[in-house]
Amino acid sequence: MAAEGQVIVVRKVEEFDALVKQGIEAGKLIVVDFTASWCPPCRFIAPVFAEMAKAHVNVVFLKVDVDDLKEIAQKFEVTAMPTFVFLKGGAEVHRIVGADKVELGKKVLELGAPAATSSA
Repeated sequence: MAAEGQVIVVRKVEEFDALVKQGIEAGKLIVVDFTASWCPPCRFIAPVFAEMAKAHVNVVFLKVDVDDLKEIAQKFEVTAMPTFVFLKGGAEVHRIVGADKVELGKKVLELGAPAATSSA
């Protein structure tokens, strides 16, 4: 998967769909940051999100500007920024609304951990 350890800024719907598909095929957690250039809390959390991407190379971090990609924001029913949507296997497994860096960090750790193998 391209750009491991980085936040991938998505500029087209087709690019978003392709990146999500790649993440699903690789069995990775995908965290989508729905943001807006005019949003102060979004600017506050952006460097935190970037550091998480560096620390969790097993997770795909995507950034979607809601003004540039309204279609994706509408698909995920995003009504406030920032909104972080966590996807696994193509399905939403969690959502955080607001720039809560503690909760964001906890959920990336919890949901991004490799699946435990059972040894019975």
